[in-house]
Amino acid sequence: MSPLIRQALLIAGLLGAVVFLFTGAGPAIPFAAWDLVDIASEGGTALLAALWCGLVLASRPDGVVTRLLAGGLACIMLGSWADCLDEVFDVEKSALWDNVLEALLPLGMLVLTAGMVYWRREQATLSDHMRKRERLFRNHRPFDRITQLADAAYLRAQLHIESKRTDGVGSLVLFDIDAFHRINRKHGQPEGDRALQAVAHMLLLNLRNDDLLCRYAGDRFAVLMPGLAEPEARAAADHLCRMVSSMRHHAPGGRVHITLRHGCAPARGAPDALLATLCRQMDRQMDPA
Repeated sequence: MSPLIRQALLIAGLLGAVVFLFTGAGPAIPFAAWDLVDIASEGGTALLAALWCGLVLASRPDGVVTRLLAGGLACIMLGSWADCLDEVFDVEKSALWDNVLEALLPLGMLVLTAGMVYWRREQATLSDHMRKRERLFRNHRPFDRITQLADAAYLRAQLHIESKRTDGVGSLVLFDIDAFHRINRKHGQPEGDRALQAVAHMLLLNLRNDDLLCRYAGDRFAVLMPGLAEPEARAAADHLCRMVSSMRHHAPGGRVHITLRHGCAPARGAPDALLATLCRQMDRQMDPA
């Protein structure tokens, strides 16, 4: 059964359960006494909220934003549906369960509002990520096939430009994924490629707009940080390592905990000599296992 059908059945089941509850709580009101305008507006609100709830669940990945949006719409759906059925069935106004169902409408609006606030933050993060991606695609050639980042050749060209600047400071940070060979060995190369993509995305999300992220080689990434002296660059690198280690990256065999180590140096001198120095730093930190 597809997720869309399963969600539609769940929503229909909730609406049907409320109808069943009302049919057992009181007699039906004669058709002549129905307020058709109220029934149409409240019932229409319930059905539209049900449709929107299904669309949210079908089109978004699971997460806090999705749960808040869908939960708020579900509450609005049930509260409006209860208001609609109050026009069809004669239920005592003192019935606690009826009052609780009707109270779901304002509660749902509060939950939906909270979801929209988180959704706005999510969109701002995604927009920032897309702006950085757009800058890479617009200016940086050639690309690494797996991560879609600029490659080592472009990095060397930018380091050559940076080394000629006399009006500021800059640093180069080299990152290496700890025990990356174990990921490939245990989960296979496709999962290793997914891990590289996940690390690239997390690094990119947490960089400044002026920073340049490249895939240097294998499981090594390089970040050129214009305007940052070495101590500031090391602090920024520590933050990036913490962000990557906090990722919840999953492979078919379970969660893959990814950590990074890094080396840092001022972005001065010949690019090849600078990169060789940083590679030696990384090799000294490497786990021999």
